[in-house]
Amino acid sequence: MMKDQLSQSLLNKKAELSKRIAAIEADFKKGRSADFSEQTTESENDEVLDGIHHEAKVELSLISHALERIENGSYGVCEQCDEAIAQERLKAVPYTTTCIDCAQ
Repeated sequence: MMKDQLSQSLLNKKAELSKRIAAIEADFKKGRSADFSEQTTESENDEVLDGIHHEAKVELSLISHALERIENGSYGVCEQCDEAIAQERLKAVPYTTTCIDCAQ
């Protein structure tokens, strides 16, 4: 994948994750129902949303780091062994920082 296409794909994913994070944070700020049975369901939903929120923030951080690596020319090079990361791995996980050998 060309650098511009990859950057655009990562920027699109970053925008999508930012919207998801904002929506979850807005939901958390809404407050909860006065009905006890509703509060139980909302509490369970909050636990699920908290997990999704955390995963989205982690992925957003990884994408930002990948964009930095593209800009500084270190994208596609394993951060542990300095060898090239296989194109197939980069296509599957575009924000990976390690080759398959170092990831294991």
